[in-house]
Amino acid sequence: MRCCHVPMHIRLAHTCERDSIHVRLGATVPVRKHSMIELLKSILAGHNQFASGGLLLMLLGGIGVYLRAIPHNLWRWFLDQVTMSITIQDDDSAFVWVKEWFLEQSFAKRVRRVDLDTTILSERSALIPAPGDHWFWHAGRPFNVSFYRSKDTKGWAHKRSQTLYFRTVGRNQKFLREFVRDIVASHEKRIRATSRLYVRDENYWERVENYVPRLFESVILQGGEKENLVQDIETFKLSRERYRKLGVPYHRGYLFYGPPGTGKTSLISAIADRFAMSIYVITLTDFNDKTLMKAIHDVPRGSAVLFEDIDCIKMTTARPDIGKTAKKGPDQSADEKPDPLERFNVTLSGLLNILDGFYAPENVLFFMTTNRMDSLDHALLRPGRIDYRLFLGKATDEQKMELYRRFFPQALTSEAQKFVESHPQFETMAEFQGLLLQSNAQETENDLCLSTDGSDCAEDQTADDRSLQEV
Repeated sequence: MRCCHVPMHIRLAHTCERDSIHVRLGATVPVRKHSMIELLKSILAGHNQFASGGLLLMLLGGIGVYLRAIPHNLWRWFLDQVTMSITIQDDDSAFVWVKEWFLEQSFAKRVRRVDLDTTILSERSALIPAPGDHWFWHAGRPFNVSFYRSKDTKGWAHKRSQTLYFRTVGRNQKFLREFVRDIVASHEKRIRATSRLYVRDENYWERVENYVPRLFESVILQGGEKENLVQDIETFKLSRERYRKLGVPYHRGYLFYGPPGTGKTSLISAIADRFAMSIYVITLTDFNDKTLMKAIHDVPRGSAVLFEDIDCIKMTTARPDIGKTAKKGPDQSADEKPDPLERFNVTLSGLLNILDGFYAPENVLFFMTTNRMDSLDHALLRPGRIDYRLFLGKATDEQKMELYRRFFPQALTSEAQKFVESHPQFETMAEFQGLLLQSNAQETENDLCLSTDGSDCAEDQTADDRSLQEV
């Protein structure tokens, strides 16, 4: 067999004769195996200096990178062995709680790189640590907190994700649990301190900045109604352990019904202020079953959930009557198609699951208001979903007189009674309050006129008297 001559510039260490293979009929072909080391030696020993030199540099560079990473990897391994860490993402409620906790710590006042934050309860503006690494001492231990904010946005709101990463010395999770309890206690203290109003904004609860809760003393009900309501809520708040032992879900539902303007929403605001609860308003026409479930899941414990004007929503009717369904023929039932709009609204079954089903939250008060209780489905009115009903109707003379004396503390009872009897057409508390606001404004104007010579106010006073007489 002829020998193939290899050009000199790529000649290998072995000659063509040594590598020649003699093929005989019926004989196997022997193949010589080269190890990786021998292959490298053959390449490095070659006469192509560029190829051998480049390969040598690549090997030396790889070995250098590996050796240089050894100290860093050893240091990371050592840190993992002697420290513990906890991560908080911005899609968790605890992320805001940590920022509230920062404001109570003395080290936060010494941080020189800060961010302006306006999302913290009871704080119009707050300075919190900016993205980066910060060191501080807590409970006798050194802490490192890394605040990371991504450059890329996410979601329809184009918000950047944020992460808080805490690391401290130790291996026992007991200390981390105590650290988390301090953060939760700080948040609960802020919640108890004041009542807030929240509305749902897509995937987040947004605080209403200008909300001012109604004072409980300013709500005037018929005799004994307010006291009985307060006693019922106090009994519920003290019965958590009893609910747990009985296996009953720890929540309670209240329905306030009656004509418009009777003070249903004002009463809920006053109750929330009385018990230092925040109100989370649910407008069911803005939700479907899935988004409602997510919104309720994000409501903190110890809060009040308000379903306002629950009779005005469009949702599926009650469960079908079995008897009526059986009377229908197969052709009729086949022709009936579900409303395609139902999937874009809250269904009755979805609402019931929120109130007392698998998705019902713990330690929450449900408040519902309606002008027409008879329009509500009977399944919604069952105990466990609505446990307390209160009718708020037309104002009585006693309520009006008490409200009059609240506006005019110096007035006599006879004056209040005379004023109420002279304005019987104002039937609800909202209407009567509007009349008192007008009268109060007129009295203030009269006081200003008396402080001067009164000549410029005489004509205005006569016109105001005529307007009140017409009313």
